[in-house]
Amino acid sequence: MTQTHTEHYEREDGRAIELTYAAPENVVRGGLVVLHEGDGVTDGVRLLITSLAEEGWLAVAPHVKGRPQREDILAATDVTLAWLVDHGVQSDLLGVVGFDLGGVAALLVASNRKLGAAVSVGGQGAGELPVLVDIAGRLTSPWLGIYGDAGDELGASEVEQLREAAAASGAVTNVVRYPGANHRFDADPEAAVEAWQRTLNWFDAHLR
Repeated sequence: MTQTHTEHYEREDGRAIELTYAAPENVVRGGLVVLHEGDGVTDGVRLLITSLAEEGWLAVAPHVKGRPQREDILAATDVTLAWLVDHGVQSDLLGVVGFDLGGVAALLVASNRKLGAAVSVGGQGAGELPVLVDIAGRLTSPWLGIYGDAGDELGASEVEQLREAAAASGAVTNVVRYPGANHRFDADPEAAVEAWQRTLNWFDAHLR
């Protein structure tokens, strides 16, 4: 079974971060930065990392403490991308994926960095919609957004606003809504399976 490893990574310029990663057993297809949820690098995040590695991706999660701000997220992602390049991943085969709060972080990165592909899984409350729409309107990387609308998540009209903003950015985008699924997609197992396959398909299509 694929295992995760954690290491301290430091650049020559002094930038440093803790990273948890998993590597494919065979050929590396590309590298994915996994942006974790609010609780940090949990067992669920480790499972995601190993699952991506089993699909051929060198997957790595930077440990971002507390509730990071925009510059914290971008700085952590930049160092993690450098780690992937150091491990032989070509720049056009780099992507980012985030679940839950990490989904917002992935959208932020996709709007501020030019990567091969980005995926956000999990919605936020409608109160955060103006911020999300503003970020989505500046996308610079191909981006897939996958959202459930159960509980306090984005509803149909909010997801449509996000879709329109992303489309207006000029980047290649797709936004999918699953009625009845929550931000963790554990309320609807069938939706969770399909969302996972959509995620893999997006990276398959854009990182090649």
